[in-house]
Amino acid sequence: MVGIKKVGILGATGTVGQRFILLLANHPYFTIHALGASSRSAGKQYKDATKWKQSQPIPDHIKQLIVKPCISSEFSECDVVFSGLDADVAGDIEMEFLKADLVVFSNAKNYRRDPVVPLMVPTVNSQHFDIIPHQRKHYGLKKGFMITNANCSTTGLVVPLKALQDAFGPMSHIIVHTQQAISGAGYPGVPSLDILDNVVPYISGEEEKMEFEARKILGGLTQSQDGFDLMEQTVVSATCTRVPVLDGHLESVSVKFVNGPPPSVDAIYDVLERYTSEAQSLQCPLSPESPIIITKEADRPQPRLDRELYRGQAVTVGRIRPCPVLDIKFTLLVHNTLLGAAGSSVLNAEIAVAKGLI
Repeated sequence: MVGIKKVGILGATGTVGQRFILLLANHPYFTIHALGASSRSAGKQYKDATKWKQSQPIPDHIKQLIVKPCISSEFSECDVVFSGLDADVAGDIEMEFLKADLVVFSNAKNYRRDPVVPLMVPTVNSQHFDIIPHQRKHYGLKKGFMITNANCSTTGLVVPLKALQDAFGPMSHIIVHTQQAISGAGYPGVPSLDILDNVVPYISGEEEKMEFEARKILGGLTQSQDGFDLMEQTVVSATCTRVPVLDGHLESVSVKFVNGPPPSVDAIYDVLERYTSEAQSLQCPLSPESPIIITKEADRPQPRLDRELYRGQAVTVGRIRPCPVLDIKFTLLVHNTLLGAAGSSVLNAEIAVAKGLI
């Protein structure tokens, strides 16, 4: 029986913070204890501080909570802190919380490249939790640690790639083209006159994130478990676009394996369908029934039809076929604000609880 853990949410008034609230409001492991936001929101009741943008209403027991400033002393009673802060303020705040010996699950980019901070997709590389003893030693901590989410588009990409890597060995080349939902830009996000009846073929920093993050996530820990071995033999090339879809990133992926001959389409379907993650074996509440949903319909996956499957915690894969340039190609869909953001952090925290790290 897991004891209930007190949690804090930083950036609670933003769109990712709102997702955290909905995921945690009635969670079997966690209870929302403190909400943090900017100085202009601090001191207000949550219902007055936020512009609520979710299709579900604010949970009744959250409305009256007083928003706190994002300083660690205000969250000292929390067992876990989830950060939905924007990257321009997340760095200093999250480090201050970490050095106060708090457990931080970050959705921001600031520490994804840190050599002692795991960059984790919960259905892919939960074994990277094994670096936490070294991270605590590095920062002089007793119980605190930091885990970062991947970029929302990278999160979708690496789930099927992990299954393929485990079955068929390393990949030499990965090419991905994304069609990313506007919710990925936050609120107020992309101006309507820029995105309606349009596709924007550039998202600042997105391609560089994907090209680095996939290699860290799919790599391993060093033998001494004090750092990460990136996939040095793999070249990743990403092209990222913004499209007029509310939620759900669609990605077209081509892969070449180091070892030949390439696997058959049927073999790939079979491997993806049978893939499981540690989150399932640990019986984590938010774990999807299967990390990968397979569709063989010619025109799927589609954001509107497939993004909510398994509560948005799975990746849907279809259109698997031979690639005349590389080896194989396929299309995937990830819910960018669930598995691609708040849902990853919550599931990562569930795994940490199950492993006795919290």
